[in-house]
Amino acid sequence: MFTGIIEEIGRVTQVSSNKLVIAAGKVLRGMELGGSISVNGTCLTITNLNSNSFSVDITQETLKRTNLGLLHAGDELNLERPLTLDKPLGGHLVQAHVDATGRVASVRQEDETIMIRFEASPEMMRYVVEKGFIAVDGVSLTVVAQDTGSFQVAIVGYTRGNTTLGRRRVGDLVNLEVDIIAKYVERFSQTGTSDVTLDFLQEHGFIVS
Repeated sequence: MFTGIIEEIGRVTQVSSNKLVIAAGKVLRGMELGGSISVNGTCLTITNLNSNSFSVDITQETLKRTNLGLLHAGDELNLERPLTLDKPLGGHLVQAHVDATGRVASVRQEDETIMIRFEASPEMMRYVVEKGFIAVDGVSLTVVAQDTGSFQVAIVGYTRGNTTLGRRRVGDLVNLEVDIIAKYVERFSQTGTSDVTLDFLQEHGFIVS
């Protein structure tokens, strides 16, 4: 489980058909072989580790569902270590299980903020609501507007400087993960369950008081 608050921008140093080597610093502290890490919003397992880089293996399923197969040496990535009990939940609960990819439809400067609109499939958009959460390349964001085929987010200065989103251009492919609460609510609705309350969600860890 992650928060969507990016800790570091890493850089790809080596790419093969099923492996990435990523240069990093901060996120390596406390990490071990076999540990999980969020790479562009994708939960991956560390298979090799040294003082300034780590390696992860990538399955065909991951390549199909994410933008990781488009990476080249020198590309930058958003990195986050797993959530721990002593870590503030500053974003929202992110599983780093990418649902699908979306595409940058427009980028517009508005004072000190960058407004980015992403196109997504109808299957994704059913879970996207205005003022709700979504993870884009692992970054926890609030949806400021949406329609049937796209949604818009505001990238403030800090997010622009500490994630890769400030470098995104029209046509770029991004990883998307919708808020897990929306999926559970839909599931309960389909099964006729009517006892999904705020107390229920808090009791099961979906809402942190």
